[in-house]
Amino acid sequence: MKRSNRLGTGFQSNEEIRKRNTQRIKTVADRSMARVVGPRKIWSRALLFKLRNRARIQVGLRKRCLVSKKKKVLGKEKKVQVISREPNRADNLRKLVPGGDSMDICSLLEETAHYIKCLATQVKVMQSIADLYST
Repeated sequence: MKRSNRLGTGFQSNEEIRKRNTQRIKTVADRSMARVVGPRKIWSRALLFKLRNRARIQVGLRKRCLVSKKKKVLGKEKKVQVISREPNRADNLRKLVPGGDSMDICSLLEETAHYIKCLATQVKVMQSIADLYST
């Protein structure tokens, strides 16, 4: 028992377990929703791509934790002028819809409508599952 605590594999609190399970459920729900739609919609392709990369990144982060390297930046720093502009409604919508950054406004609205329908269906399915297990 003492050895497992020293190695950092001690017991997790209920809150940590709940957060981990919540994230797993959300990931599975998003993945299943995107797979049902398939590659027909940009948002589903973007969501599947994001989930695949998230798994790869987590594996890479575990490897990086074992070996830490410091990189030095050599050379002169270049000054970059950033033009700031206030984001409009379309920019805000692009942040919410997976894959929205690469869409024109017409495609963005079509994809958003479809994404909202799928999310609503996902909520209904999850409510049915919760009702089934709560009784």
